[in-house]
Amino acid sequence: MAIAAQTLMTDTAELELSIVVPTFNERANVRELLDRLHAVLPSTVFEVVFVDDDSPDGTADVIRQIARTAPLVRVIQRIGRRGLASAGLEGMLSSSAPYIAIMDADLQHDESVLPVMIEKIRSGQYDLVVGSRNVQGGGMGAFARERVALSQLGRRISQLVSQCELSDPMSGFFILTRDFFNQVMRRTTGVGFKILLDLVASSPHPVRVAEVPYVFRTRQHGESKLDINVGVEYLYLISDKLVGTWLPLRFVVFCLVGFAGVAVHLGVLWLLYRRMDFSFSAALIAAIIVAMVGNFALNNVLTYRDRRRRGWRLVTGLLLFCAACSVGSVSNYAVAKFLVASGIWWPLASLCGLAIASVWNFGATGIVIWGPPQRTTLPDGRSAST
Repeated sequence: MAIAAQTLMTDTAELELSIVVPTFNERANVRELLDRLHAVLPSTVFEVVFVDDDSPDGTADVIRQIARTAPLVRVIQRIGRRGLASAGLEGMLSSSAPYIAIMDADLQHDESVLPVMIEKIRSGQYDLVVGSRNVQGGGMGAFARERVALSQLGRRISQLVSQCELSDPMSGFFILTRDFFNQVMRRTTGVGFKILLDLVASSPHPVRVAEVPYVFRTRQHGESKLDINVGVEYLYLISDKLVGTWLPLRFVVFCLVGFAGVAVHLGVLWLLYRRMDFSFSAALIAAIIVAMVGNFALNNVLTYRDRRRRGWRLVTGLLLFCAACSVGSVSNYAVAKFLVASGIWWPLASLCGLAIASVWNFGATGIVIWGPPQRTTLPDGRSAST
């Protein structure tokens, strides 16, 4: 088999290329991908670094079995962490090669264009060579118009933060130099699935880019990872590049969720108090509860999506959230009721109570429900919060 052919190439040849392949439930594609890579790169000394997010289908075990006879195949199995971008970054950090490629394991990226991409990156004229579906000769294959439209929308949005003109900023198929990666790695966000835009938006200077056309293939095995979370995390990445220098993006998202909670709170209060003739006290208690549950759900999905609670942990998280927020809720109730009794307009009284409660809620729930900031060790030994 072609995989075994690399075992004799490592004694005298110097490693030139690391191909980093993030995986999740790609067991059926691993061997086929490796065979295809060796078929198109017979004269290139390369390693393949799979970064597996603890796939339930045993992807990591298959890779380890292969690696016993193919020393230039490695796997990094991540426990409790997910996301293509962060997986790609970890794989690149583990590499010592002068050139690093990123591609998917689902066989949708056309490996036959890799020799052209490698030739361009070897020239020294470029920091980055991107496989593009949006230049002449490339294409989205048989994908639906809706997915093509989403890709084009993502391209337009990316122009807000990109340090270069990319025809396909949503591409997950590219090669970059080690020097370029070293310049940007500490500036990256590592969020979601679109690592290419993260890299170019993190560059302190314009990026020298070449693009090579390829046609996106249809997945043969496994399931697509594309869902609503991909879009949300893409917007999260864009927002971080726009405001993250001045404010932690998690705090910004928490505030936005809080504003949504204010709208829900006032809406429920108005409905019960003004339209359904509930007493102000009863309406206020109901509004607090509804807003609290809504804020927990949105914070779990958006603010702390990387530490999201699921299953029974979602239920216990809600109970802990309500308990942690109880102090703020009591303050909210007491302040608002006092101000209304003093003749203050009821919406203003309610907003004053919410402002006091929000200070407590942000600090308490972030620690009690979703845990303190995770620490990631950088190559120079420093640690960074996430």
